[in-house]
Amino acid sequence: MQAVTDFFVWLFTDRMGVVALIVGGILLFLVIAFILERRTRKQYYNHAKSADDWDFFDDDESGWSEFEDDNK
Repeated sequence: MQAVTDFFVWLFTDRMGVVALIVGGILLFLVIAFILERRTRKQYYNHAKSADDWDFFDDDESGWSEFEDDNK
C-alpha cells in the first residue's frame, strides 16, 4: 500500500510526475481520437456526391463574399 501512496505523491507533487501526467493524458487522448477517426471513416466512407448531399461550402458561388467588390 505504501508503494501506491508513494506513486501518487510522486505523480502529483514532483515536477517530473506532473509532466508524466500531462504527457500521458495527451497520448491517451491522441489514441482515442485516432481510434474514433478510423471508426468514423469506416462508417462514413467517401462516396460520389449525389443531388441529396449538402455541404457547408457551396461550390456554385463565385467568391467568399456576397458583395462582388470584396472578392477582387
